[in-house]
Amino acid sequence: MSDIEPNKKELQFLTLAYNRFYDIYEEIMDDTFWNKNEWERFSKIKQAFSIYAELLNYEPLKWVIEKLKTARPPMESEIGSELFKFVRNVLAHFPFYKSWDDVWVNNSLVNWYKDGQTIDKFLKKYEGHSEVKYRFWEPEKKKMTYLTVSFPPEYLNDSKVFLKDVITEKEGVKFSFILMRQIMNTQVEEIKLTN
Repeated sequence: MSDIEPNKKELQFLTLAYNRFYDIYEEIMDDTFWNKNEWERFSKIKQAFSIYAELLNYEPLKWVIEKLKTARPPMESEIGSELFKFVRNVLAHFPFYKSWDDVWVNNSLVNWYKDGQTIDKFLKKYEGHSEVKYRFWEPEKKKMTYLTVSFPPEYLNDSKVFLKDVITEKEGVKFSFILMRQIMNTQVEEIKLTN
């Protein structure tokens, strides 16, 4: 990797995307966020996944994802790119759900318009894949949280794949945001706090 400076268009996008993502990150890491109604939580979570998926188009972040394949624990690169894009795509292409726990897809729904798109490819690739265990530390709470990222045992037989069974809303989303932020932070030289 070489040092690369974003051009004017990239800088404008990156500034807006990073600022909004960091705002949502701070909000969801606060325990009071999880007391909000499920629609408000779901809306913020959807927005952050969308922002992150768009950021993955930035070339230096693609390099980071590639580096994760050899430098980090197993599956972290795939979780940080493919899984998070899958979540974003499900939330964007099937916008009729009201909460995280309601979201599901199956082979028929995913392919209602055209077979073999991104969601379908992800589910076919990871159908029956073994689960991956993670943990994250919240220093301000002095708390370690353990979680499991699961992949659908069946997809091709038209079984429903619930998002909550892949990653849970609270622990899974917090873990996702922490990993997203770590990946994003590789491109940050300085963080200025404003109040």
